[in-house]
Amino acid sequence: MDEPGITVDGRRVVALGPSTWDAFAGLAERHNGVWGGCWCTYFHLYPDPKEERRELGHREFKRRLVEAGRTHAALVVEGDEAIAWAQYGTVDELPNIHHRKQWEADLQRRPDFRITCLFVDRRYRRAGLAAVAVRGALALIAEAGGGLVESYPHDVPPGKKPSASHLYNATRTMYERLGFTYQRPKGLGNCVMTLEVAPAAA
Repeated sequence: MDEPGITVDGRRVVALGPSTWDAFAGLAERHNGVWGGCWCTYFHLYPDPKEERRELGHREFKRRLVEAGRTHAALVVEGDEAIAWAQYGTVDELPNIHHRKQWEADLQRRPDFRITCLFVDRRYRRAGLAAVAVRGALALIAEAGGGLVESYPHDVPPGKKPSASHLYNATRTMYERLGFTYQRPKGLGNCVMTLEVAPAAA
C-alpha cells in the first residue's frame, strides 16, 4: 500500500479513501460487514435514504460515499491489510447518532467533528488498537483544520467488562486517557466527551 500515512505508537495509520477502500472492505468482509452488516453506514443515515440504501446495499452505499469523499476514517494498517478503524466526520456528514434528540436538546456548542464508530479486527483486540485508531483520527482532523471533536463512548460501570464486540465506540476511560473531557450522559449507557484539537502545523 503506497498511500501516505502517519505513525501512531509504532502503527501505520492511513486515511480512508478510494485508494484504501480495498483494505477497509477486507476488514469489513472478514467480520460479516461489521455490526450486523452495517458497513459503518448507520451514522450517515439521517434523514434516512432508505430507498437508496435498500437498492444499493450497505457495502455499495458505503463505497459510493468513499468515492464521493463523503465519509472519513483513520485506518490502522499492517502491510496492505486494515486491522482497525475509527470513523469521524462533521455533524452534517454523520448526522445520525444514538439518542440524537437528547443530544440536540442538551447541545451547548456544535462540534466541528465527531467520532462515531471504532472497530478492531478480532485477531488484534485487547492490544490498544482502538486508541491508536482514535489518535490517528485526531491527527487527520488536525490536518483538516482541527476544532472541537466530540465522541460518544460507553460509560461502563467499574468492574464490568463488556464484550469488545458490543463496544462500537470504546469506553469513557479510554477517551479520558486520550485527553477527552466528560460533558454529560447520553442515553442510559453512553456519554458525550470532547477534545479541542489544534490545527496541524503548516
